[in-house]
Amino acid sequence: MMSASLDFRAVDLPESTQALRQEVRDFIAQVQPQIPSLPDSNFDAASSKWFSQQLGAKGWIGMTWPTDYGGGGRSFLDRFVVTEELIAAGLPVSFHWIADRQSGAVLLSYGSEQQKREILPQIIKGEVCFCIGMSEPNSGSDLAAARCSAKRSGQGWLINGTKLWTTGAHQADYMIALVRTETAGDNRHAGFSQFLIDLKTPGVEIRSIQNLAGNHTFNEVVFTDFYCPGESILGKEGNGWEQTMSELAFERSGPERILSAYRVLVELLREVKGDVDDRQAEVIGKISAHIIAMRRMSISVALMLEEGKNPALEASVVKDLGNSFEKTMPELLRLIAPENTSERFQQTLKSAILHAPSFTLRGGTREILRGVIARGLGLR
Repeated sequence: MMSASLDFRAVDLPESTQALRQEVRDFIAQVQPQIPSLPDSNFDAASSKWFSQQLGAKGWIGMTWPTDYGGGGRSFLDRFVVTEELIAAGLPVSFHWIADRQSGAVLLSYGSEQQKREILPQIIKGEVCFCIGMSEPNSGSDLAAARCSAKRSGQGWLINGTKLWTTGAHQADYMIALVRTETAGDNRHAGFSQFLIDLKTPGVEIRSIQNLAGNHTFNEVVFTDFYCPGESILGKEGNGWEQTMSELAFERSGPERILSAYRVLVELLREVKGDVDDRQAEVIGKISAHIIAMRRMSISVALMLEEGKNPALEASVVKDLGNSFEKTMPELLRLIAPENTSERFQQTLKSAILHAPSFTLRGGTREILRGVIARGLGLR
């Protein structure tokens, strides 16, 4: 049985990133007054195309992508610093987030030259939005059970099926979808392909889904005889599973897997103003230590990406530990909050508590992730 070991190296961010961090903080201080108050603590619930365009003008979208396509040609560690500051400040990043985090990387690896030249510069400018077409009504974490299918039709494909819990589909221009192009055989992971789908064309129905917090971030996307040109297939036909698994390394390990509920801690510290009792000090200390440890693990994964490695195993560990921590953090802070807290704190806490159940579901449940980790370590 093949097995791997975890490679979490102790990595310090280069000194050169300190100037970048200060630049980002100065930018945030400048633009924050122009952004409406965002009591919602969940980073992907707030969207602003205008703000994404401001980031694009600064060169902070597509930072690691080749300069040939308009990218910044910078390191994954530089990108880590920028994204960490934006999420910690609670800014509306969701319009460009998926495209910058993973869809652009998929296009760079598997897209045609025409697709790269046409779409990547638009992402970099903050002009287009992407969503991910993976989960389905009967295949969420068990992605291999996906039934959305594509059949050849002339020079292209006809897609039929449904994608579910699709974040941002209602505002997205494109979806990268995992679709079955061959009947499943003994190997459940075979027969999938990835498609670049223009959501503005006929044949797509997008139905909104409200979450517990009353936000519209999720959607059901229904394809009925949706025609895709032959060139819309990404990479190699039948190689969709492998391509999707490599994509998840980008999705599962960033600062957003640690800081989704961070605003609750920030607001609590504003409430107590340094006057804490022993119990409050203990809880705040443990939470802070956990954030620091998880942050170092996330930086280690960023370094592996910088080195051209595929840290899928390490990324799964970061997501499992980080999301489990995020799910419990709002309740821990609620229990130590002083009486008569401000409306701002109460709204931030309420939002985090309502979003918390999703933290251990999105991007793969804990049960699925632990299966991935166990297989990677040769334990099953």
